[in-house]
This record gives sequence, C-alpha cells and structure tokens, in this order.
Amino acid sequence: MAYGISTYAYFWRISERAPRPLTLPEMLADTKALGGEVFQICDYPLIEGYDAARLADLRATAADLGLRLELGTRGVRTAHLLRYLEIAEALGVTLVRSMLNTADHRPSTDEAVDLLAPAVQRYAASGVTLGLETYEQVSTDDLLTVVRRVDRPQLGVVLDPGNSVARLERPADVVAATAPYVVNIHVKDFSFTRRDGWIGFTYAGCPLGEGLLDYDGMIAAVRPHERGLSQIVEHWLPWQDEGFEATARREDQWTRHSITTLLRSAS
Repeated sequence: MAYGISTYAYFWRISERAPRPLTLPEMLADTKALGGEVFQICDYPLIEGYDAARLADLRATAADLGLRLELGTRGVRTAHLLRYLEIAEALGVTLVRSMLNTADHRPSTDEAVDLLAPAVQRYAASGVTLGLETYEQVSTDDLLTVVRRVDRPQLGVVLDPGNSVARLERPADVVAATAPYVVNIHVKDFSFTRRDGWIGFTYAGCPLGEGLLDYDGMIAAVRPHERGLSQIVEHWLPWQDEGFEATARREDQWTRHSITTLLRSAS
C-alpha cells in the first residue's frame, strides 16, 4: 500500500491559465518532496506524444526519486487501451485507470464488455491492472456489471465516491458496492455550500477531513493496507477570484494538507 499524488492535484498549475505550466518532472519532484510514494499521470494527453526516449527519461526520473508511476486515461476502445498499455510498459506502470465514456463514445454495457475483454487479456499478460473509475456518467450498477462480466482480476474499480453524488448515489453506497473490486482509490473531500440568497448549492472540493468524505469508513470497507492498493490525492479546487497565484498557492496548500493527513493516518 502506498500514498501518492495525481496530476489532478496540480490541475490549475498545469492548465492553460498557468503562465508556465508545471512539467511532469517538476510534479514528480514535488511529490517526492511532499512525502509521496506514487505519482499518477492521469488524463494527461501530452504523454501520448512522448517517444521512447522521453518515456525512458521519465521512468528514470521517477526511479531516481524512488517513486512508482501509475497512468490514467479515458475510454474503453480496445486500440486506445492497447496504446496506453504500450506507454505503461515503457514507464514500468502496473496500474492504468480509465473511464467508460469519452466525449465521442458512450458504450452500452454490452459494447464495453466486448471492447474491454481483449484489452484486459493483453493487460493481464503484461502484468498490468486496469481500473474503471466511479463517476456520475455511469451508474455504479452498470460499472460493476461490466467488471463482473469481463471477470478477470486484472479489471477492477478505481473508487472515487465523490464523483457519483451528481448521479444521486450516496458515497457510502458506492463504497459498499465496489469495495471487493477496488484496485485504486482517489482521495478527495467534497462539500455542499449554499449559493448567495440560499438559492441552490455549490458542490465542490474542500480540504481533506473538512467535508462529507467518510475516509475512515471507506478504508475500513476497502482495506487498502491489506490489499496493497495505492491511495492517490486529487482535488476539486475552484478557481480563486484573486487569480492564478492565489489559486496555485491554495492548490499547493491542499495537496500538502492531503498527503500529510494520509501519511499521518498510516503512522
């Protein structure tokens, strides 16, 4: 079991709003400095353009820092997943996260099973696990139907219970249903706040431990320590009205707070 950080914890600092977006080596160095053991390169399409030499350099950088790498993408088209398997092999990655839908493809459960089965067979042969994330576009029942029908230990669930609230699924129910199939955990806290005039709510991230995430209950159900599963810090940090510098500082504070909280929980 290991604690780590995702590119999503650097969301604004690698965005187009950043005067100079952070590079992957800079994020790796920061993860190491904060005490992380794993770095998850998640929904970072630039990685698809890396040639063999650049991937080798990135793998060497992570190794020099003593970090393990994980990878993340979206979609279940077989060819796309096999491309990410190639990247995973080049980086020494043994866990790839994906999601069922993309902007231009929303497969049925039957289609998803048909697309995933040959890809997962290849993943298994390479010693790589594929995890499908819980989120609002796909019901947890449908996600689990796909995982159960493919029926291979190399296909599981990336648990992020906060994502499913927008589908009116209770986080505790998502945790309970997916717990036996979880292969990776995204750790981010979340809360509702009233809009001005008490007209509706804003659902957004908050510092770990200050929101609705029942972290202890999730860990008790999933047992990542016993099962050797990584826990990866992410955020839903809203853009700060004061601009980029204020947003970047707050993002760094949240990342530091989250990874420190996780490390303390393990001691």
